[in-house]
Amino acid sequence: MAVKKFVVGCFDDEAVLFPAVKKVRAAGYKIHDVYTPFPVHGLDHALGLRETSLHTAGFIYGITGTTTALSFMSWVFTTDWPMNIGGKPHFPLPAFIPITFELTVLFSAVGMVMTFMYLCQMAPFVKKHIFHPRQTDDLFVMAIEVTEKTRPEEVKAFLDSVGAKEINEQTAEAGWWLGRFDREDKLFTKQIEPLNA
Repeated sequence: MAVKKFVVGCFDDEAVLFPAVKKVRAAGYKIHDVYTPFPVHGLDHALGLRETSLHTAGFIYGITGTTTALSFMSWVFTTDWPMNIGGKPHFPLPAFIPITFELTVLFSAVGMVMTFMYLCQMAPFVKKHIFHPRQTDDLFVMAIEVTEKTRPEEVKAFLDSVGAKEINEQTAEAGWWLGRFDREDKLFTKQIEPLNA
């Protein structure tokens, strides 16, 4: 993935962040992401993100688990190893329900966790750029991508006008890469220019 430039604005209150996100979007700037120390309800709508399809994926994984359980048990008890035990039928559906339920839950849970980790690019061996060390502590961090149509100076002035407490310009990998957080990457440089420090 390409190395991109970002203008990063830090906010100390979600009440200031919400109007700032709306104003930044209305001004036509491209918001890469907003990092918050806790879930902020309604921020996804303010960013214009579509509703997640994770629940649809969970339903598909659950149906796959149900089909797998019923198909395997039916095949075992009717074709592979049919046994006549006390005159019971070869397809005792009520006896299949507990195992079918367990496989449905297992497939949907494991599948949704793996899908979530893939979509959010999270794994023990995956490294992403951290725009600010306090973004998981007490700051709300908005990263705006610098495109051909935007000038960093204008974005910095705009963020200052909407209430950002700290603004800086960074060069970073937009996606994820294999790496470790305990080692410093020399590929990326970080220029911090705090306002009114």
